[in-house]
Amino acid sequence: MSTTKPEPGLVSVIVPTYNVAATLDQCLASIEGQTHQQVEVIVVNDGSTDESSAIAHAHAARDQRVVVVDKPNEGYGASCNRGIAMARGEWVSIVEPDDYLDPGAFAGMIAQATREGGADVVKCAYWRLFEGTDRRQTRVTCPYKGRVRPPRQPFAVGEGIELMLHHPAIWAALYRTEFLREHSIRFLEIPGAGWADNPFLVETLCATDRIVYVDEPYYFYREHDLNDAEDLARRSPLTPLARWNDMMDAADRLGEKDPRVRAALALRGINYATITVSAAGMDAPGLKDLLRRSMERLDPADVMGNPAVGPAGRQLFTQVMGLPEPQGGKIAHMGYLAREGVWRVRQNGLAFTLRNAASRVNRLFSRQTALG
Repeated sequence: MSTTKPEPGLVSVIVPTYNVAATLDQCLASIEGQTHQQVEVIVVNDGSTDESSAIAHAHAARDQRVVVVDKPNEGYGASCNRGIAMARGEWVSIVEPDDYLDPGAFAGMIAQATREGGADVVKCAYWRLFEGTDRRQTRVTCPYKGRVRPPRQPFAVGEGIELMLHHPAIWAALYRTEFLREHSIRFLEIPGAGWADNPFLVETLCATDRIVYVDEPYYFYREHDLNDAEDLARRSPLTPLARWNDMMDAADRLGEKDPRVRAALALRGINYATITVSAAGMDAPGLKDLLRRSMERLDPADVMGNPAVGPAGRQLFTQVMGLPEPQGGKIAHMGYLAREGVWRVRQNGLAFTLRNAASRVNRLFSRQTALG
């Protein structure tokens, strides 16, 4: 990593790129069109076999702020690390190449950090984009918009725990470059995408009490399907829990003891475990041992006392740990689901909420079936 002093005001934007010719032009144009024009764009082409490299080089030819690195395929984490090592700016941003930014994204986040007296991490809300078979696009807000309400800013992540409860969304953020350097924060370098964003979330948010949040959806995140996690677990059954264990390792290494953070990590662990069992079955090679080692890291109170943990999660936990069959908890869980439903209808409308609920019911049925 560079040891030179970062350039004040400059945002180093890292775009880890692999076979995204269909969306890369829009992504890069959204970065180049920022109202905060002080940016450098580092496109790390991870051995693409389509036109991604040519598109990136065309942008570099038109805009001297764009730099393209062509390298053999190593995976998402290695590509992000390469970009971070090259960063010259005060801030680091990661923008995934199938996504794009609101023109005021960097200006808005930097202004918020300035108003609050500085920050190590600036987080924002984001839009979730779904494209149907008819090419029509559905746009809904992220699950934490309107819910991150710390008593003061900057804050530690326990005071804005919604940032830990949903999709890692590491790209809806700016990171102070010297903060990343001081804490030697890097991505895990694992093949493919591999959910390397999960441990990075903990490495960043749990290493500081200087997080600033702006409740504006500056980032546009394309989601291909509501069941993306299940599809990954089906293809690679050990990956979700392996990354969750990396998250726990990071939290332990950082001495994170906030009960709100530990409970959020426990909920994620249970969710990943039930997703995996539902998608791949208990007999997937190596899964039973990984489940046991993972569940042993949890405080039973964080599982059995959390109304967000559903019956399938409670049953899986007690089954793996050899505990008595869980009793009660269903009414509390139904109350949690009702509150979530009301919130999401208000935020995203009835049609999308019903679609999401139907998908959730199907997943829960699959999980219960997988558990017998």
